[in-house]
Amino acid sequence: MSRSDHLKDRMNIFAHIGRAVMDLLAEIGRLASFTGRSLAAIVSPPVYGRLIGQQFVHIGFLSLPVVGLTALSTGAVLALQIYLGGNRYGAEAIVPQIVVLAITRELGPVIAGLMVAGRVAAAIAAEIGTMKVTEQIDALTTLSTNPIKYLVVPRLVAAVLSMPILTAVGDSIGIFGGYTVAVQNLGFTGSVYLKNTVDFATSADIMSGLIKAAVFGFIIALMGCYHGFNSKGGAQGVGAATTNAVVSSCILILASDFILTAILFSA
Repeated sequence: MSRSDHLKDRMNIFAHIGRAVMDLLAEIGRLASFTGRSLAAIVSPPVYGRLIGQQFVHIGFLSLPVVGLTALSTGAVLALQIYLGGNRYGAEAIVPQIVVLAITRELGPVIAGLMVAGRVAAAIAAEIGTMKVTEQIDALTTLSTNPIKYLVVPRLVAAVLSMPILTAVGDSIGIFGGYTVAVQNLGFTGSVYLKNTVDFATSADIMSGLIKAAVFGFIIALMGCYHGFNSKGGAQGVGAATTNAVVSSCILILASDFILTAILFSA
């Protein structure tokens, strides 16, 4: 291969990298614009209370079984693993403290967020994506109805309100799972376990998890709506939007969890 061919290959590599960076920046710009329009629509009339209630049931109440089962098994496994690890150093008594701390601060909101993302973000993207490709969103605009206000805002509000409630219920179930394993299998006294749990848990630990849950709810609804609104190409495009909504929601939840942890516990 000649020197000019080598130079051309290198230039092609840089061109591909440049296009990828430009595409990424353009996508970030579109997402920022969509987020700004959605936030502006939240504070502007009218308020679709009935739609918010429907989405609250769909996002929150119907997600309770999967969040509860996941939290129960997570709390049980966490208690068992902490006991087995602490047993090596004679620190078995720390099980209730570590379980309540891990669940309220991290595992409760993160697991609830990931479970709801898999269920809700996909459903939102599929629903809105289908409306997009069948031109139902264009019909809303023709009828002088703001699609962002009608479709996005109820889902954002419902997700932000329901996720902290889901997380609080999941935290309780997860702590109960750890309590059950500790008392039934690890030889802990129930009253002592509960006392250690209550004495160690602080309002800051609980509130930090609920704040994270509200942010995760916003991310889940936003990603579902954004990818649904930008779907194209018929059924294949709707399927791609559904996949992208779940993947982007999970990635942003994990990234924002680190940022929120650094902010909330910086002191």
